[in-house]
Amino acid sequence: MAVSPLAIKAYSAASELLNNPKGIDGKKKNTGEATKSFADSIEESLAKVNDMQMDKSRMIQDFASGKSQNVHELMISLQKAGLAMDMTSAVRNKVMQAYQELMRMQF
Repeated sequence: MAVSPLAIKAYSAASELLNNPKGIDGKKKNTGEATKSFADSIEESLAKVNDMQMDKSRMIQDFASGKSQNVHELMISLQKAGLAMDMTSAVRNKVMQAYQELMRMQF
């Protein structure tokens, strides 16, 4: 299998970015801050999803024990938590697909 010139060019550009902190265009890139903010945003999003799940279970317990009679808020909470979990699963699946695709690439 022959390696296309475009793939070689992309690989050499990626290698140059790793070896040169200023990047291809000569401007200094701050990759640590971008990585940190991405990790922070993922952590923050997962914390919000966890909070929604905890709120949902608290509202279910309150409704079952008779402390709360508001069915509307309970249903809204259930839907919010369900949608948040579905979106989290979808993002996770896309990340896993991208990782598997990268692992199948040959350099």
